[in-house]
Amino acid sequence: MRRTALLATVTALVAGALVWPAARQADAAPVTFAHPGVTVSKSQLDFARTQVNAGAQPWKAAYDQMMASKYADLNRVPKPRATVECGSYSNPNYGCTDERGDAIAAYTDALAWYITRDDRYAKKSIALMDAWSAVIKEHTNSNAPLQTGWAGSSWPKAAELIKYTYTGTWANSGRFATMLRTVYLPEVINGSNSNGNWELSMMEAAVGISVFLEDRTSYDKAIAKFRTRTAAYVYLSSDGALPKTVPSQNLDTTAKIVNYWQGQSTFVTGLTQETCRDFTHTGYGISAISHIAETSRIQGEDLYGTDVGERLRQALGFQSKYQLGEAVPSWLCGGSLTLGLGPVTETGYNALHNRLGIAMTNTQKLTEQNRPSGSNNLFVAWETLTDGDNPN
Repeated sequence: MRRTALLATVTALVAGALVWPAARQADAAPVTFAHPGVTVSKSQLDFARTQVNAGAQPWKAAYDQMMASKYADLNRVPKPRATVECGSYSNPNYGCTDERGDAIAAYTDALAWYITRDDRYAKKSIALMDAWSAVIKEHTNSNAPLQTGWAGSSWPKAAELIKYTYTGTWANSGRFATMLRTVYLPEVINGSNSNGNWELSMMEAAVGISVFLEDRTSYDKAIAKFRTRTAAYVYLSSDGALPKTVPSQNLDTTAKIVNYWQGQSTFVTGLTQETCRDFTHTGYGISAISHIAETSRIQGEDLYGTDVGERLRQALGFQSKYQLGEAVPSWLCGGSLTLGLGPVTETGYNALHNRLGIAMTNTQKLTEQNRPSGSNNLFVAWETLTDGDNPN
């Protein structure tokens, strides 16, 4: 019996060694954080800058689109407030649109600085970040967690570029870090039991903020929540008869799960928890998954090599084919889909197809059809410029 037990233990250890090291590595913060390192790296930026300066497409068109946008306006006046109050669907909207817009503008200006080396854009990015870090204290009302996740996804992208690439000074960078640590991180780090795009966007903010703050503890916590939520957001046939769930949501019956999946009772690979709600919210979730996976890759971890990468690939492919016009079968969402995926495919497509060599016919067609992809005015911006066919 001892021999049998020993054999079983060895077998389990071998199996664990074969299965788990990548997952353990991917769930651990780097010993030393890479900067700039939130969704875009220096090598990616250098590639984009080279392509734009050479007038190469699609990067030049993407750059022109960005520079013509309201977010690159050097005359933009920031509109910070101490309390940002956002109800459901931003009603009431006390500072919600302003905050998201100023955060995207700060990132846009930081990108413009990097491409042009015109320090007016760096100074504008700093002015936007300083305006908010001097004033904001809290987010309130029902949409506060999601609003904080959206704005909190853009702020660290801007801050990373300015802090680690701008050749001038940013005197209030410490105050900005304090804002992220005290106003944003506490609102997002514990997640949400709402629809999955909420927690995914909140974890995107938490991961990005953790990188900027070099906070290994919050990084690890956010990645762990992200892994659990991604598995519960995108279905794979290997999950079994029913989708995985987030334990805190107590979805402990088939009826509860079907209800949470918008009434969908037939589960197929690539379906998301919000596919039958609409593709716009599904796009938010897919985008956040790709952003966190990309940040993790820049930080030296491998989430694309885990189930995260497979779920992202399948979610992109499944949604893309219907966004492109394939007929909707009667078993899927009652035979009717609300389309509108948004500019959310570039990052995942580039990582999985261009870097890893995975065929993604539908995602490729949709991505190329939508170039240059702009901004969704919430937390996605200019990804044809930064991620389009980028080998780095």
